Amino acid sequence: MSTHPPSTAPDHDHGHDHGHSDDRATIDDPRRRRLVLVAVCVALMAVIASVTGLNVAQPELALEFGASQSTVLWFINLYTLSLAALLLPLGALGDRRGRKPVLLLGLAVFGAANVAAGLATSAEMMLASRFLAGVGAAMIMPVTLAVITSSFPESERAKGIGVWTAVGGGGGLLGMYLSALLVDVGSWRWLFVLPVVLVVVAAALVVRSVPNSREVADHRFDLVGAATSVVAVLALIYALHEGPVHGWSTPAVLACLVGGLVAAAGFGAWELRQPAPLLDVRLFRERSLAGGSVSLLAVFGVQAGIFVVLFPFLQAVLGWSALRATLGMLPMALVMMAASGLAPRVASRAGSRATMAAGVLVLGAGLALMATVVSVDRGYLSVLPGMLIMGLGMGLAMTPATEAITGSLPRERQGVASALNDVTREFGTAIGVALLGALLTAGYRSSIDPRLDGVPDDVAATAREGVANAIGAADAAGPQSASVVRAAQESFVDGWQQAMWAGTAVMAALFAYNVLRRRGSADSSEVLSAPRS
Repeated sequence: MSTHPPSTAPDHDHGHDHGHSDDRATIDDPRRRRLVLVAVCVALMAVIASVTGLNVAQPELALEFGASQSTVLWFINLYTLSLAALLLPLGALGDRRGRKPVLLLGLAVFGAANVAAGLATSAEMMLASRFLAGVGAAMIMPVTLAVITSSFPESERAKGIGVWTAVGGGGGLLGMYLSALLVDVGSWRWLFVLPVVLVVVAAALVVRSVPNSREVADHRFDLVGAATSVVAVLALIYALHEGPVHGWSTPAVLACLVGGLVAAAGFGAWELRQPAPLLDVRLFRERSLAGGSVSLLAVFGVQAGIFVVLFPFLQAVLGWSALRATLGMLPMALVMMAASGLAPRVASRAGSRATMAAGVLVLGAGLALMATVVSVDRGYLSVLPGMLIMGLGMGLAMTPATEAITGSLPRERQGVASALNDVTREFGTAIGVALLGALLTAGYRSSIDPRLDGVPDDVAATAREGVANAIGAADAAGPQSASVVRAAQESFVDGWQQAMWAGTAVMAALFAYNVLRRRGSADSSEVLSAPRS
């Protein structure tokens, strides 16, 4: 149990096995390790693909159920919210009850929920299915990483985390592309075939190859900590999702923001008083955990914000279809996945913290390049080099950041460590979408106003709402339709540049933070290896 301050954390990895033969089940057979890695990555791919998959079928879902745009967005967001809110308690449950049975239960719940969603006959049934899918996903996601960190030998752990990170980072885009293909050749119901197939494959591999490991607990499960963590994460993620859409001062958003912060403070205060906390918040004094969390939060925030900017650029500015736009994003995802696999080798030579800092620096350079060279006329080729550089930077930064988090908690708490990693990713994603999306919108609106002189008032009002709205309303402007389209496209590029420079500033600050941390402590590769040396 993580009952001691961080300074005693190394003792956990040398300590007794709490009377359970599987607590330290390390897999020495390389062939079995590969099977385990494939099993957990297929399970992770099912979860990640379902985060983005429904985005490609929003119009079809609205027509099928007679649903408003708000309801359709809830089809998408309810899954993410239930997943994020339940990660910490269900990750801890996997540590206590056994990682293999919790993973299999999660796969069963997730698979059943996706079958129900594919057969849904009403909006209510779809909402219930998506909520249940999020519950199953919250059992799967932290356990997949915990299996790697608790059962792989020290020498192989970084490689396993690198592959897991590659799937977690690039799986969303691959899942979106495959989902778009399924919708094109079939219907929206085919979207749910992909996760069900992945679940069946993953379950077969898990039964065959994944060892069971669990923590024999000396204290009761921290129910109060679990409940307050659920409230805090749910409220804060909801506020970050809805704030940019409905306004930060609306009562529901404001209540969730304040309530989430109060619940988070209450969670921290409660955990400090417990002999067996759900998450020992004193561990954040450890520089590797704090640094990994901050880096992962920022990198995933920028990644999510980039997607918010890139998709409308490819679709509304360049006129691409959703399928082609997703395909246009794949080079960045593929480079990111390759770099995630390469990062452990780089870290073994240069050090984990240096690798993470280098990734942040490269990512910032990619953002700056995209801010500098993007233009309406040069199209896709003006942003491709920046996308590839960004993919390289994200891949290099994500793996050591993940290892810094998981390496800071003892092996018997790896479900919690993995859940903390996943919650950090979810918060980063929500913050990135909220902030970079808001900067894009603000930049667009301030730029398009001077370009609408002489345009009919109703068309100008619609054009101010966004680039897609402007292009849709341009025909009503008569002879000025071409100039309205051009004004909207150029204004979008102006907003794009504002968002990219903001992302560059975040990466510069993060790089400085990593450099300053490095001056005050040993290289994180030494820190990470210390508990297991």
